[in-house]
Amino acid sequence: MEKKTQIFFIHGGTVFKRESDYLNYLKTRNISSQEKKKWNQEYLSYELGKCFDIISPRMPLRENAKYEEWKINFERFFILLEDNVILIGCSLGGIFLAKYLSENKFPKYILSVFLIAPPFGEGLSDHLTCGGFILGKELSKLDSCAKNLYLLFSEDDDIVPIVNKDAYEEKLNNAKFFTYNDKNGHFRVEKFPEIINMIKNDVNRFKRT
Repeated sequence: MEKKTQIFFIHGGTVFKRESDYLNYLKTRNISSQEKKKWNQEYLSYELGKCFDIISPRMPLRENAKYEEWKINFERFFILLEDNVILIGCSLGGIFLAKYLSENKFPKYILSVFLIAPPFGEGLSDHLTCGGFILGKELSKLDSCAKNLYLLFSEDDDIVPIVNKDAYEEKLNNAKFFTYNDKNGHFRVEKFPEIINMIKNDVNRFKRT
């Protein structure tokens, strides 16, 4: 049986300066009984097929996230991971991976890293610092952490402004950057064929080498 390629996906989240801000968010956020279809759920698994093993844990307190708690949870999964893993981080999950990989040595060989709408801090309030999701000045480890490093942004993103792309571009020399204008702002789409193609292409190129 052909060995499956592992994909470790880290979802987004929110952080707050004060407990009162968090409580107010819980009281006022929109709620619905209808399940939202997202590209990072059944679509990702269906399009990639049986040759991929997708690991997508729920990170601690995603609605009031703390970097150190996410770091602990992330490292607990290392025992399950194998070489040539693919890492995907979306939004807050993106800056989490950026921070972790810029500060730590990952225990396995990484085939590809996808950072989707990762905040850098540009055009945002300073609340990221309250959750500990703040990048250091040196990102060279991130720049060389994987065979393939991709950062994907949306031109009309209302959560992570496109100016964050420019900030990453100033720091990273080996990354490939992509900008889209059809992802409904903060990648609120049901399908994302571009990332499916990139993942499959990376795996196929690796198998041919």
